[in-house]
Amino acid sequence: MGVGFVLLVAAPALMSDFRLSLLAKYLCFAIVAIGVDLAWGYGGMLTLGQGLFFGIGGYSMGMFLKLAEAGPDGLPDFMVYNGLTEVPGLWKPFANAWVALPAAVLLPMGLAAGLGALVFRKRIRGPYFAILTQALAAAFVILLIGQQGYTAGTNGLTNIRTLFGYDLNDPTNQRLLYLVVAICLGAVFLIARQLVASRYGRLLVACRDAEDRVRFLGYSPTKVKVLAFTVSAGMAGLAGALFVPVVGIMSPALLGIVPSLELVIGVALGGRATLVGAAVGTVLVGYAKTGLSENYPSGWLYLQGALFITVVAFAPKGLAGLAEALKVKRRRVTVKGTVVGSATAPSEPAPTLEPAK
Repeated sequence: MGVGFVLLVAAPALMSDFRLSLLAKYLCFAIVAIGVDLAWGYGGMLTLGQGLFFGIGGYSMGMFLKLAEAGPDGLPDFMVYNGLTEVPGLWKPFANAWVALPAAVLLPMGLAAGLGALVFRKRIRGPYFAILTQALAAAFVILLIGQQGYTAGTNGLTNIRTLFGYDLNDPTNQRLLYLVVAICLGAVFLIARQLVASRYGRLLVACRDAEDRVRFLGYSPTKVKVLAFTVSAGMAGLAGALFVPVVGIMSPALLGIVPSLELVIGVALGGRATLVGAAVGTVLVGYAKTGLSENYPSGWLYLQGALFITVVAFAPKGLAGLAEALKVKRRRVTVKGTVVGSATAPSEPAPTLEPAK
């Protein structure tokens, strides 16, 4: 973890502006991954629709930035193209930063809390819960695409150039934005670590492993799981809000089933129930996608599927599990060598008594 912190701090001095912007984008996904790991790795709730909460956060921030660029009496560019003459009522609250920025986190959390209360009370879990979240993400994308005049449809919110008056194309501002994303990632990690290390975290793991026993002992698995799912959604919303100024766009293509599955693959690759592994795995998947897509545009999806199958079949604990296994093996070899060395070492000669003269 210390090495990762040093690399994050040193990245602005070591990387080009383009690569640093890519890293900031992947760190946004790492924030989502920590939430996925909290819900899936520790709570056993496989959420395949985290793009829904990521999108709500992203569109909240995007609406605010588009309205800010349009000015008090102006319209966002895509509304002009679609023949709208005034800002829709749904958009108006997001003209205020004090509404839009908290909404990017609180709206996903509220939606997740309501959905979780309904679902977990009915004891819906496992593949049924996964399919439900996936269907919600798909429905959200269809809704966005169908409302061309209000959401810019398939294109999404584009040409976002400023944030509070600062030019987002300025490399200096992009570096500051990277630091903001890195700090948010650190804060999210500390919150998640505090949760899983607490008594609540042990209850969450118990719900994952033996939910009926937790209920028999007098606890409410519904409340425990709703809290984890809600926190996970809030992290996704925060990541979406940070993603928009980093990349300058928010579109339905970033929120659908495939992006949500890529987040799960990143968590599986890094290691479930290991917060550091989830973040690292997601960043690695992001870099692999970019690198391989540049050279083999049609091969990435096949490799992505093969990667997921390989991890599930041969390394269910991911990279973190492999690192832990190597550490344990090395410790056993060291202990064995010490025992063998002690057994074969020549013993010191016993002291003899000299005869008295």
